[in-house]
Amino acid sequence: MKKLFTCFAVAAMSASAGMAQDYSPVMTLETPFAATEVIVPSSPLRSQVLFIGGVDEVQTVDNNGKPNGTEIAKQWHDFIGITEDTESSDLGWVSVNHEMIQANEKIGDGGGMTVFKVRRGNDGFLEVVEQTLTDGRQGRFFNVDFVNTVGETGMNCGGIQSSVDGRIWTAEEWWQSSNDAISGGITDLTPYTVGSDLDGDFNGQTIERYQNLNYMVEIDPREAKAVRKQYNWGRQPFEGGAVASDNKTVYLGVDDTPGYFSRFTADTPGDFTKGKLEVYVQTPGSFSGGWVEIANDKMADMLNYKALATAAGATMFNRLEWVAYNKDNGRVYVTETGRDNPAGRWADEQGEGASIAQHHMLRAQEQGADVLDADENKPSYWDYYGRVLEFDPATNEMKVFLEAGPFWDPAGPGAQYPSKHLSNPDGLNFLYVNGKDYMLICEDLNGTSFGRMPVGFSNRACELYMLDMDDTPSIDNLVRVAVTPIGAEITGAVGTPDGKSILVNSQHPDEVVNDYPYNNSCTIEITGWDQVITSIAEDDRGGDTPDGISFNVYPNPVTRTLKFDKVMNVALYDINGRLVRSKGNTDRLDILDLPAGVYYLQNEEGETAKVVIQ
Repeated sequence: MKKLFTCFAVAAMSASAGMAQDYSPVMTLETPFAATEVIVPSSPLRSQVLFIGGVDEVQTVDNNGKPNGTEIAKQWHDFIGITEDTESSDLGWVSVNHEMIQANEKIGDGGGMTVFKVRRGNDGFLEVVEQTLTDGRQGRFFNVDFVNTVGETGMNCGGIQSSVDGRIWTAEEWWQSSNDAISGGITDLTPYTVGSDLDGDFNGQTIERYQNLNYMVEIDPREAKAVRKQYNWGRQPFEGGAVASDNKTVYLGVDDTPGYFSRFTADTPGDFTKGKLEVYVQTPGSFSGGWVEIANDKMADMLNYKALATAAGATMFNRLEWVAYNKDNGRVYVTETGRDNPAGRWADEQGEGASIAQHHMLRAQEQGADVLDADENKPSYWDYYGRVLEFDPATNEMKVFLEAGPFWDPAGPGAQYPSKHLSNPDGLNFLYVNGKDYMLICEDLNGTSFGRMPVGFSNRACELYMLDMDDTPSIDNLVRVAVTPIGAEITGAVGTPDGKSILVNSQHPDEVVNDYPYNNSCTIEITGWDQVITSIAEDDRGGDTPDGISFNVYPNPVTRTLKFDKVMNVALYDINGRLVRSKGNTDRLDILDLPAGVYYLQNEEGETAKVVIQ
């Protein structure tokens, strides 16, 4: 993939992180190479940029809901939702969150959201469709109207795309506790009077402006406007959620330590204005548990949800972020992103009745650490990398599905950075294609320390991984799909309803080191997944090690990655002898962004193999 697939990350990582740079920029083409050529088949995967923050213009409305011209779209793209169009040949509506907090009277204060409609073009790529909305706006990209419907939103982070009908909710993660704290991003700090159709006493309540933030907010992507804030789901620093196949049960995750796992069950399928709100409580010493109801028909209680859940004995997690429902097995998956030292952050709630999740208790025992930071004779419990959790609604068990990492000690003897390293999983979703399920996992690094990046690499290079759900969940079975430009978080990955494409966001990239348009937040399409073989296993070793060199090179036709059967320092040259890629201490080299042609792969010992990219 041009630009998205590691072309920025490889260049940056090669220039730092202690990787080999002792190759001449030009090699002599007479250098002997192995008689056996490495043929890399062409990849069916292609990419394009669909939407550019800070560049593309969105159609706006004024404070009376009337068309108000255009404005440059906000940046910091996060969640992506796709609502299928079942009434025309168009694919559907794409909804993109903006996590950027910005006071802007034309596009709206606080966070924001952009929606646009797409169809499948003749070339296989998605194309944006011109629309006319019922409020009179015309164009390709539309700013979601929150001001005239539910008031401003805070940092629009994750969200929900219903597995049943594609309904969309945006999550307001930005937790604030006073009007002073929000004054930089929201101009109107006067009390807000709620207009709501929810069951309970919500309608007509007047609350402080900051108290009108931190909810799941349903939007109508067809008309680019908000529908309601789900006050009846509690005020929390939401990031993710998922609607189960019954169209009644909503599972909710919050980016907090402690973070609680909640669910809302509607009285009537598809009607989320009335129902029961519960918090998950694990049985001490067990992975199983149950649900405790929190009364949700009074605004005063919903403004104080965390305290009520704590008193109910809620189970504490370490930053529950995105929540994904697998429609084929009926299980719920949650990214627990992790935080370096959570021990001191949940001690207060533990004293007030909450409990610590069983997997954290076991991890602390393995570390010989104090999970609460109360014992001066034990080290503090750490959770550098996070994990993906699996919740089974049939048994109420919450277990580790995939532990991130692996742990890497740069001071260890002979330490080499792992060829695959999953750090702080955040975005989570599924791609359904060719009768198979693939989990999509996005990284969001909490930092670059503690082995989240190689030594010396001080900037982010977040990766998107794919896991075949038929495989054992392990780091080894992850397939790297994409790497963002330097400094960016990778997020929002979602499969299209037809299974042909993945949409993914590159958020807040470094504006200086990256070229246009990748110095902006971008929504990017990777298409061709329906043409990829049904197994995405990476190994295709071919024959034995060729004569003349001590290593074997074998291609991966899906992600276009050269793999070696031993760890080396390597450099790749084009037909003219120019250096196009180098990397140290590795057993693979990503080449998907390179054009077809003849290349030469050389290791530090001067051994050279000929590589033909078709």
